[in-house]
Amino acid sequence: MTVLARTRNLTIALATAAMLASANLAGAQAPGRAANLPLIRDAEIEALLRDYTGPIFKAAGLKGGAVDVYIVNDPRFNAFVTGRRMFINTGALAISEVPNEIIGVLAHETGHIVGGHQARMRDRVEKANILAALSMLAGAGVAVAGGEAGAAAGPAIAYGGQSAILRGLLSYKRSEEAAADSSAVDLLTRTGQSARGMVTTFDRFQQDLLFNRGRIDPYLQSHPMPRERIALISRLAEQSPSYNTADPPELLLRHQMARAKIVAYSGNGGDLQSMFRSDPQGPAARYGLAIALFLRGSDSKALPMIDRLISEQPSNAYLHEMRGEMLLRSGQAKNAVAAFRRAIALDRHKSGILRTALGLALLETREQGSAEQAIMELKAGLARDPTNSRGYGYLARAYGATGKEHLARAAASEGAFYAGNVKEAKRLAKMSQPKLNTGTPEWLRMQDIIDYKPPKKN
Repeated sequence: MTVLARTRNLTIALATAAMLASANLAGAQAPGRAANLPLIRDAEIEALLRDYTGPIFKAAGLKGGAVDVYIVNDPRFNAFVTGRRMFINTGALAISEVPNEIIGVLAHETGHIVGGHQARMRDRVEKANILAALSMLAGAGVAVAGGEAGAAAGPAIAYGGQSAILRGLLSYKRSEEAAADSSAVDLLTRTGQSARGMVTTFDRFQQDLLFNRGRIDPYLQSHPMPRERIALISRLAEQSPSYNTADPPELLLRHQMARAKIVAYSGNGGDLQSMFRSDPQGPAARYGLAIALFLRGSDSKALPMIDRLISEQPSNAYLHEMRGEMLLRSGQAKNAVAAFRRAIALDRHKSGILRTALGLALLETREQGSAEQAIMELKAGLARDPTNSRGYGYLARAYGATGKEHLARAAASEGAFYAGNVKEAKRLAKMSQPKLNTGTPEWLRMQDIIDYKPPKKN
């Protein structure tokens, strides 16, 4: 084996160690430009995650807005952080049977953020790369200078150096995980929540490691689970005065309905039946079935099911949102407007997604003055959610309907930018900017897009 080949193998090993620092760090970029991450937007699930993370972030001393939480459309169990961004897979939400399980995962990832583990691991990897290069040079030097004996000793020296460096990185990673576990239990205790869910989750994945090696989820790969670690988590969790605290029934229902929505959108009806086998007529099971029917085009069957759920949960903003979606697709735009307005009135988190949905419904009514109303709602939604590329597309339509082509192009430019199509965004910005009043917010945003230079790839 040549020195070059050995160097490449160590680079792969070190890259693996770097990945362990954040579980799929590559590709975890800003929304709209996260080339390798299929991010999704959903007002209901985002609201649930805010309610899960809010107390944890507060206890950790992280102010509102300090950490952005994104949902990744991936059926595998995974959660990871990059800087002040936290990513959670739809699979993690669907697999977690109760809120406490996923809250424990979120608390653990918060522990990594407050511990500054990512930055320190990057420093370690950088130093390890330097040590690896020195090890290779040392091995090559012995091979060149030592004749036949040196030729035999050189690879051994180089390989031994590689092995020691990788062992050091993995050992450091294990210490980080232990620190994040301890921090998570502390955060859960300070917020009056149980750490039992952490034990359940980690124990489940330890069983997967033992019995299902053919399909191991990324979370397990990036969070190694030796028996001693699970034993330590169990001891810490059981010592907490909140160990036996159960999830509130209302939160449990919201969690189950979010799981039902995720599975319904995945298109696997068998998983939906399996998930709610013990309560097939419960609200979550019926919610999932209604969504599945809607996605298959059976609006006439889905809508009455949603109406029944609304009669049972009249204050659930997201049932009204789903009703609006169904009405809009069935050509009842005016009724959809009323449903979205009700959802907005009930939404505690004031999601920009709901305002943009209302804007689209207003556009679809095609009534006199509806485009102007749509512009107002869409701008309000985008003010709260400025990276919503789809919202800019609706806004472009609304401006076009009112004859404001220069503003339509400006909105389309922003939509293209946040969708990751920088070339198209620049083209539209250059077309629209000359017709915009200099110094206006729209003009300035076009200038930002024209001046934008994508970050260089490492």
